[in-house]
Amino acid sequence: SASPISAKTQRRDGPTSAVFFAQPRNFPRAHVVVSSETTTQRISVSTEEERIPVETPIELSYPAFPTVLDINQIREILPHRFPFLLVDRVIEYTYGVSVVGIKNVTVNDNFFPGHFPERPLMPGVLMIEAMAQVGGLILLTPPEGEEGKKEPKQNFVFAGIDKVRFRKPVVPGDTLVMRMNLVKLQKRFGVAKMEGKAYVGGEVVCEGEFLMA
Repeated sequence: SASPISAKTQRRDGPTSAVFFAQPRNFPRAHVVVSSETTTQRISVSTEEERIPVETPIELSYPAFPTVLDINQIREILPHRFPFLLVDRVIEYTYGVSVVGIKNVTVNDNFFPGHFPERPLMPGVLMIEAMAQVGGLILLTPPEGEEGKKEPKQNFVFAGIDKVRFRKPVVPGDTLVMRMNLVKLQKRFGVAKMEGKAYVGGEVVCEGEFLMA
């Protein structure tokens, strides 16, 4: 079926012109202003699934992710600290099943001056490390001891990685969205197998299988 179209017309004198307003990637809509000597028309085209009024500013219409775990809560779970804590917040968390975490990549990250000065790229090994930290959140929790004191946390380390692929470069300004799923947990041996994918703008930039022990 055809996409719904709404229009609002105002009287205005002036030459004929058309202006297209750019929308964020993966936004299936158009926003067009058409002027003529007698009228100005505002036309908004959107899908049935999502409609945003023409008057909505872009900063309010851009998708926002709810925070499930903030950086302080992440620090309660993961032992990593600056400059090696590579997860800023968590937007989905199911203990023992899966986690979706976010790393905001900025030009101030300390690895960019050396990788590379003329063309800053996030190192692939750090993408893998960031995904592994997200995976660690699946199994590590801050257990409460007596009188509410924190007990020592058990840490997971890499035992192996497999089928790793880097699909696209990650640069300053990107938001790295990482999903990690627990595939298998061998409690007897303390070994966990996970699968993960990292996205920028809805496109896969890195993926692989992880073995942690």
